[in-house]
Amino acid sequence: MKKRILALWRPSAVAVVLVAALAAGCGEDKVAGVERPDDAALNLGRGSEALTVMTHNIYVGADVDRIVEAGSLEEVPGLVTITFLELLSTNFPERAAAIADEIARKRPHLIGLQEISLIRYQHPGDFLDNYSVDAEDELLNFLEIVMYELRDVRGLDYEVVGMVQNADVELPMATGFIPPATLLYDDVRLTDYDVVLARGDVQISNVAEVNYESVYAPEELPIIQIPRGYVAVDATVKNRTYRFVNTHLEPADLDVQLEQAEELIDELSGETKPVIVVGDLNTPAPTGETYRLFEMNGYVDTWTRNLEKGEGEGFTNPHDSDLRNAESDLYQRVDLILVRNQAGRSGKTVIGPVFATVWGDEQADRTALQNLWPSDHAAVIAELRVPVLGMPAYK
Repeated sequence: MKKRILALWRPSAVAVVLVAALAAGCGEDKVAGVERPDDAALNLGRGSEALTVMTHNIYVGADVDRIVEAGSLEEVPGLVTITFLELLSTNFPERAAAIADEIARKRPHLIGLQEISLIRYQHPGDFLDNYSVDAEDELLNFLEIVMYELRDVRGLDYEVVGMVQNADVELPMATGFIPPATLLYDDVRLTDYDVVLARGDVQISNVAEVNYESVYAPEELPIIQIPRGYVAVDATVKNRTYRFVNTHLEPADLDVQLEQAEELIDELSGETKPVIVVGDLNTPAPTGETYRLFEMNGYVDTWTRNLEKGEGEGFTNPHDSDLRNAESDLYQRVDLILVRNQAGRSGKTVIGPVFATVWGDEQADRTALQNLWPSDHAAVIAELRVPVLGMPAYK
């Protein structure tokens, strides 16, 4: 039986042609920059070397909230059509190339990606009839597109080392109308994943791919449910092992979001290795309740330790849903890199210098052909130094 969760699209013949064409073609956290020490000075006596991590919500490509907030099932086919056309217009293959270019420039050891989408369709649809057949014809596979850009086009040595399936939703999309009252429709299916990528020189073990027990179901459209989850891996870089976690917390219901965060914090509470949590946590820094919950449990927001010049508040969200806003509209920081490394006699989290940047917020970051923002979220890329446990080198 298909899960009814987050809804999207499917193409008619016209949509397939379009897709083929696309494929072808808060102030308190502001930290003043300082002069960057060289690596030898940074590593001297600390027992740790730089680890570079990245988090990016790469965006499904359309405002799916308009569907989730539908007042009735009757409204859904038309809303799915509007959303599907927007998804086509935001051209994920072109955006993926820009994202891969930035990964090639920064070469992070570990990458957490959210909203990795798989779009499938069924023609004609059966949702409004007997709803007996899953949509299986593949239209867009975001993970395949990203990995093609990284490995085949740029020759980079990244591997998928963990992925968790979240929402898997199929809904009808209006494709026509025969008077007086016959709706023509196809079914469109969206399956959502969070993914961890690792560079080839990173050793990976102890992979966990987990869905949270707390699940959001909108009151307006109770047939939809939206599960979320996390991917956790042990990652060894130059003889240092970290617990690296990628997640995407619920934005629409704060109670659900807090419950998901509590599940994750509880799961990691006994971890003795340094823990790095990345993702779209959907909690505004530094005032969000979920943000403060992580703080109270020993997690340090690395942006508050940032020594990179000129990065300012580090806002990451949101661009317009069509990715065509002329200027950057980013006004909040919800994409975070958190570290818990309880070292020294105090048991408090200890981390070294952080050099972090936001990407996807400057005009130069836009795509070359259609001048699109790469996502409605900017990425955060941080170079971290996490001291060996027990060393009081940093406070």
